[in-house]
Amino acid sequence: MSDSEINYKLKHSPDDGQRALFDQYYNYVYAIALRILRGTLSINDIEECVIDIFANVMLNYDPDISGSLKAYIGTVAKRNSINMLRKAKGKAYNNISIDSDDFGEIVSDTDIEQAAENTFVSEAIINAIKALGEPDSIIIIQKYFYDRKSSEIGKIVGLSPTAVRARISRAMKKLKNNLADFC
Repeated sequence: MSDSEINYKLKHSPDDGQRALFDQYYNYVYAIALRILRGTLSINDIEECVIDIFANVMLNYDPDISGSLKAYIGTVAKRNSINMLRKAKGKAYNNISIDSDDFGEIVSDTDIEQAAENTFVSEAIINAIKALGEPDSIIIIQKYFYDRKSSEIGKIVGLSPTAVRARISRAMKKLKNNLADFC
């Protein structure tokens, strides 16, 4: 189901819209919460966090505002999960028995070298995008990070959708050349 269909249902039949939203994005929200909270909280607490995330979205999301529903939900999920992680770390005694079913996985196969390389590559990409200058850097971020359409980006940067698409094409070529020099 598309975001526009969910927005339509949220406007005209809130109960159906909320059910559709939950069905469509439950796995996405659960994956975000699990990634952030694994090893710190029990599975029950993570599921409670997911429920809190959906409650937050359903109470605060305005279907009349344009933008990516997935990006909005992802942002709410990440922020709520981080807040719950901060609260959990603030508690002095947050112990789970190793024999408990709620005991999360212990990460032992972490590849430190790969993680460092990924960080280095991410920094290089961000720096290359910044080097494009404005409005190209804004256009690239809005297009590929926030998943916005050319018409929406055009309103943000004051260009026509056609000009935005042309700038995206040229900026991606420049970015590809800059990153090719990096590799």
